Amino acid sequence: MGGDSNGNSSASESFVKMPTIKFTKLFINGEFVDSVSGKTFETIDPRTGEVITRVAQGDKEDVDLAVKAARAAFDHGPWPRLPGAERGKIMLKLADLIDEHAQEIAKLDTVDAGKLFSFGKAVDIPQVAHMLRYYAGAADKIHGEVLKMSRELQAYTLLEPIGVVGHIIPWNFPSTLLFAKVAPTLAAGCTMVVKPAEQTPLSALYYAHLAKLAGVPDGVLNVITGFGKTAGAALTHHMDIDKVSFTGSTDVGREVMQAAAKSNLKAVSLELGGKSPLLIFDDADVDKAADLALLGILYNKGEICVASSRVFVQEGIYDELVKKLKVKAKDWVVGDPFDPNVRQGPQVDKKQFEKILTYIEHGKREGATLLTGGKPVGKKGYYIEPTVFTDVQDDMLIAKDEIFGPVMSLMKFKTIEEGIERANNTKYGLAAGIVTKNIDVANTVSRSIRAGIIWINCYFAFDNDCPYGGYKMSGFGRDFGLQGLHKYLHTKSVVTPLYNSPWL
Repeated sequence: MGGDSNGNSSASESFVKMPTIKFTKLFINGEFVDSVSGKTFETIDPRTGEVITRVAQGDKEDVDLAVKAARAAFDHGPWPRLPGAERGKIMLKLADLIDEHAQEIAKLDTVDAGKLFSFGKAVDIPQVAHMLRYYAGAADKIHGEVLKMSRELQAYTLLEPIGVVGHIIPWNFPSTLLFAKVAPTLAAGCTMVVKPAEQTPLSALYYAHLAKLAGVPDGVLNVITGFGKTAGAALTHHMDIDKVSFTGSTDVGREVMQAAAKSNLKAVSLELGGKSPLLIFDDADVDKAADLALLGILYNKGEICVASSRVFVQEGIYDELVKKLKVKAKDWVVGDPFDPNVRQGPQVDKKQFEKILTYIEHGKREGATLLTGGKPVGKKGYYIEPTVFTDVQDDMLIAKDEIFGPVMSLMKFKTIEEGIERANNTKYGLAAGIVTKNIDVANTVSRSIRAGIIWINCYFAFDNDCPYGGYKMSGFGRDFGLQGLHKYLHTKSVVTPLYNSPWL
């Protein structure tokens, strides 16, 4: 395709020096250790399909050791007992260390996940440090409230750390989504066991090393690399885990809830799949709307749960927008993510690559029109052309299923009411976008779509202070903002009688 910068390039060293892989063992109780079984597994470079290194394969026995360390650190260690300001100081030190090592960490996420290196070092990794600083600032502001009782009682609430938390991290944002969980958990005074995705374990282990250097006490942060069916399942079923926070697919989210119910009824928060709509109205600036639509589906090669994979365009500007999308999609550069001119790297692994191509074939068979793209790029690695389908019907698989790749379904609508109805015609409810110059349209549509975050004339407008999460089968619980902190806290009410008080 026109935008191909040769996805099979083997000359990434000409762009950047490859990272040295320093940490491949499990991190338990402040030490890097082999798995109990001694087993390891391969982690693959999606640019080439070749092995980067082998990483310790954690299993139930390793999870048990990590949970034991986290439980001891919570029940007897200093972390929950430190003043919030002291926890905050350590978190600030960790943020500084991440800034110092941003380039090296960004390289790890590029070789492991196919993420753009230039974007990682300029945005993703600095965002991680910002997140730590945000929650460090909240650590000494965790307050209960004094209650006004209706009879002779004095009462107040305490916000207490929930305990030992299990975090299961997805592969699409191995740094950002790790710290969306780890940072508020640290601020709350909890301890944790983290299981990064098996596709992207390298940066999580590097962060564990930095946490140790920053002064996070042993046992507070433990990292178990391994597979979901074994290490992940052991975490969700564990009787000594107080809460599980999971980001990933809706199907696995069901399994997490079932495990919590069958074990100790641990608290659960889930951030799951999406099939987010972008509604573009007749009064929109067509050129800007086309840019936003492409960004919404091609950012991070479509491997993002809030991707605007269903684009609804009002009929008055539909034809013009289609023409612009075709031109812009062909100019979108796909290739080695270390190349600063590239806008889209490889899909995370062969399984995801093949899944996306299968959905593209489904779209063709079901009668959608392939406007552009639809094919692999290069002879090695997991690169796919930016793909846009027109003439998509709401009941087609490509319009219903989360594809998690660079595949847009483009659809036409007439009225606001039709747009709202079709936007809501999904089992998911994670995000939505609205492009219009009319404030009344923006208000009506934003209040009518059942989704956790609505972006008006923008997309991917995330911020540390803005809560983010799903409706319907996109899960429950919120990341970011103070809601992201409070889900790691219990509310305890304390009541004492009042005697001879002159007032209630």
